[in-house]
Amino acid sequence: MKKIFIVRPLAGLAAALAVAGCADMGGIAPEAKLREPAVAATSAQVAPLAPDWWREFGDAQLNALVEEALRGNPNLGVAQARLRRAQAVIESAHAAGLPQVNGALEITRQRYTEHGLIPPPLAGTIEDNGLLRLTGSWEIDFFGKNKAALESALGGARAAQADAETARIVLASNVARTYFQLVGQQEQLAVARRTLAQREEQLRLVQQRVGAGLDTNLELRQSEGALPEARQQSEAVQEQAQVARNALAALVGRADVPGAGSLPELATLAAAANAPVPPLPADLLGRRPDVAAARWRVEAASQDITVAKAQFYPNVNLVAFAGLSSLGLGPLLDAGSREWGIGPAIHLPIFEGGRLRANLRGKTADLDAAVESYNAAVLEAIRDTSDQIVALQSIARQQKEQSDAATAAESAYQIALQGYQAGLGNYLNVLAAESTVLNQRRQGVNLAARALDARVGLYRALGGGYAPAAAEAAVTAQ
Repeated sequence: MKKIFIVRPLAGLAAALAVAGCADMGGIAPEAKLREPAVAATSAQVAPLAPDWWREFGDAQLNALVEEALRGNPNLGVAQARLRRAQAVIESAHAAGLPQVNGALEITRQRYTEHGLIPPPLAGTIEDNGLLRLTGSWEIDFFGKNKAALESALGGARAAQADAETARIVLASNVARTYFQLVGQQEQLAVARRTLAQREEQLRLVQQRVGAGLDTNLELRQSEGALPEARQQSEAVQEQAQVARNALAALVGRADVPGAGSLPELATLAAAANAPVPPLPADLLGRRPDVAAARWRVEAASQDITVAKAQFYPNVNLVAFAGLSSLGLGPLLDAGSREWGIGPAIHLPIFEGGRLRANLRGKTADLDAAVESYNAAVLEAIRDTSDQIVALQSIARQQKEQSDAATAAESAYQIALQGYQAGLGNYLNVLAAESTVLNQRRQGVNLAARALDARVGLYRALGGGYAPAAAEAAVTAQ
């Protein structure tokens, strides 16, 4: 009897596998191909950034703002919640490959029909039925469905981990960039105030010269008209500074963030901004969490295809139960009420109306989309990093030229002013020379602020201190 019990299920399994061999998955295959373009001909091994790269600017106030933002920003909280959700999927996928045991206790009071299959003396009577049973099942993963589902969940969790790192890096870089924007506005406000003071001083000078008969009302009106323009410029800079301060407050999560007047000078930050620009690292793509996330989504989508293909094959479960069952509650716990059973359960899809093929086709399309998203992330990573390096190099050259131009403008202004005070020049020459000086000062501030912004952009483009091995190990350890 035992031989019959074992041989028959095996024969059934063999027959099911033979039928499964006819499963039609033809004509469904991915179309997209992964791209791995060379980073650059001059790429080199460059030391990875520290996770707290913002400390390189040497500003304690900036350090405190970034760390405060990382502790309580809602967007970062959303990314962390998505990571926890992905980790829960891993647990669920892992549990699917383990034996499942369920318990049941059923007590039913039932009247048996007199006109059914139940014969007398039970027909027409009311009886209590009792059932106390443990049921176990174990899906035997012959075709790797559960393993692939687990690998897909791991890929999704690793992508979510990389997304969380991307959110952290973007948040830190936005805080730093907004902070440096405020520093630049503070310097621009100082230039605007100095401009206003110079215009007021010149107005007094012109008034004195008009009173002495040395100038006409034309020079007076020109000097008076320059004051509202200077006040308007100062007001515009104050507006920009307040908008930047509001943005910084939103990033940090509190209103009392520093503003103009309580920030460092651009000159104190110039050393970090003007540090040598590194070449593109050869392992750039591995350092960027957005690229890593896209690659893990490709891996997850590949495993989803394996799961979809496994659904074309038989689902083999080993099922067993043991318990007590009785008609009437009195004998439920008697030894004679024992029951048990064990055997394989084989489920094979025969006709699904195209559902399985449609599911496989959809998963294949998902893989193509993931591959193309990865390709786009790769191209964007290289473009982004190259742009930041080009910007820093160009800004350095522009700063040198601007410094020379500012020196010449200051000299020209002094010559024009001295000539006017000595009665040897026209006031229009003074205004023109002064406008050139103030324009050069504004350009100098803009370039210094841009250098800081581009440096932060470069740190973000280089991965912001992302450590892929540590991040993936943290997911696996969950």
